[in-house]
Amino acid sequence: MQANKLYVGNLSFSITPDDLRGQFSHYGEVVEVKIIEGKGFAFIEMETQVGAETARKELDGKLVKGRNLKINPARPPKSRRGGGGRRR
Repeated sequence: MQANKLYVGNLSFSITPDDLRGQFSHYGEVVEVKIIEGKGFAFIEMETQVGAETARKELDGKLVKGRNLKINPARPPKSRRGGGGRRR
């Protein structure tokens, strides 16, 4: 787990980075907002672990743009090894 980074799921497809920054900035400095287009989730990086944990506790389940947010600590990305298929 990356202590200051959060996974935010169940997002409305109309949400913007500014919308998320506005929600999370109440709990500390937001370093980065990365929305994964067309997937309904994002990653938010907070400046401090305390800010990230407070935001998670306060915003998990909160109704934003018609959807209840699902917030968890982000996990490191899985390593992507080369595909094992043959080329023809």
